[in-house]
Amino acid sequence: MDIYEKYEKSLEYLKKKTSIKPEIGIIFGSGLGKMADKFEDKEVIPYSSIPDFPQSTVEGHAGNFVFGKLSGKNVVGMQGRFHFYEGYDMNDVTLPVRVMKGLGIKLLILTNASGGLNPDFEPADLMILTDHINMLPNPLLGKNEIRFGPRFPGLKDLYSKELRNFVFSIAEKCGVSIQKGVYLATTGPSYETDAEIRYFRSIGADAVGMSTAPEAVIARHCGIENIIGISCITNMAIPDMEKGDTHQDVIKTADRAFKKFSSLITNIVEDVKL
Repeated sequence: MDIYEKYEKSLEYLKKKTSIKPEIGIIFGSGLGKMADKFEDKEVIPYSSIPDFPQSTVEGHAGNFVFGKLSGKNVVGMQGRFHFYEGYDMNDVTLPVRVMKGLGIKLLILTNASGGLNPDFEPADLMILTDHINMLPNPLLGKNEIRFGPRFPGLKDLYSKELRNFVFSIAEKCGVSIQKGVYLATTGPSYETDAEIRYFRSIGADAVGMSTAPEAVIARHCGIENIIGISCITNMAIPDMEKGDTHQDVIKTADRAFKKFSSLITNIVEDVKL
């Protein structure tokens, strides 16, 4: 089955299962999926029920589409994303973005748990993405499906300055301090060596993770012009540390940051103009 057939099949299934037409899509990173519990009039659709759809295999990723209302707006949230390191190809990793576009979203909010490379950051900080460096395979490699978008999409101002300024104004309004920086996406699933950390810092990265960049590329490719990226800094990637962090540490720190993350997302959804 090619990617367009898989997309059509998934989209048809979801449209039959929910009458909610979302304006905003949110992909929740590790430990952040409980934000969907705050949706009103929830309709939960497990990925496992969708024919030929990928499945989440990572702790902290429940594996559901959650439709509902947040701050009075129709939204769809992903409790769990798919990663290249799970063995999925890039078409499967990014399929949900195309499906959410088909459902009608006008804004995509990408969130993730990431390691802080900037020494001014601390665990549980939130970082608004100003840009990314993608060290994963480009999700547009191979034959282009023109029904999704053009062969050579431009990525200038992918996380638009206008939306970044909007998020900063929302953070100030709700009393949430927020960092800004460049996110670097690697394959994982191993954490970085000391030499890699030094290299990533030297090329201008402020945080490192294993997702997000391919989803942002596909969002632009299929015509989602409004993209916000938010990293939760769940650990610090520091050279020569005696002990590295674990995935359990990442989940615990995301939980510690959850209150301000929830406030920020709720107020973004409430005030954004689409």
